[in-house]
Amino acid sequence: MRIIGLTGSIGMGKSTTARLFAEAGVPVYDADATVHQIYAGEAAPAVEAAFPGTTVDGKVDRARLSAKVLHDPAAMQRLEAIVHPMLRAHHAQFLAAAEQSGAPVAVVDVPLLFETGGDARVDAVVVVTTSHEEQRARILAREGMTDEKLDALLKRQLPDAEKRKRADFVVDTSNGLEPVRAQIQDILAATARMPQRRA
Repeated sequence: MRIIGLTGSIGMGKSTTARLFAEAGVPVYDADATVHQIYAGEAAPAVEAAFPGTTVDGKVDRARLSAKVLHDPAAMQRLEAIVHPMLRAHHAQFLAAAEQSGAPVAVVDVPLLFETGGDARVDAVVVVTTSHEEQRARILAREGMTDEKLDALLKRQLPDAEKRKRADFVVDTSNGLEPVRAQIQDILAATARMPQRRA
């Protein structure tokens, strides 16, 4: 089985691209969805202990947590030390199940793939991109998003140009879904023929 790492900065269309991979019959691991899942369950007690007042009814309140960690790198590191081992366990379970199902290719959708060294654990990297103007318009249309929040998020992410330089495949979502669907078929065919390179 070949593993594709799917990444891209916020607002580039990565979630839509992940959905199109799933529609093509590919098992897709969604790191963000897994964070939501563990925040609603197993991670909540440890997060509350480290950051009192950040849970409500036994679930992590992402807005409260974000207010405590977004501008504090040390707090962000403490949070990652809690969350990352749980995410790794879910990730390993997903890959084992995908392998068992006989899937030739699986996709791991990880926003901070390069930033966390995750590109060493995949066989090919797909970077999703769009224009800078389109990106900002998409993100600022989200509820509760501000220029300040957006800039703080972008600071944590490798610049789009750098991601594209390090990608095996670049998917541009500026022109609607059909070109992306067609490109996904090409990527799946090419990846299935690639040698396994992950560590």
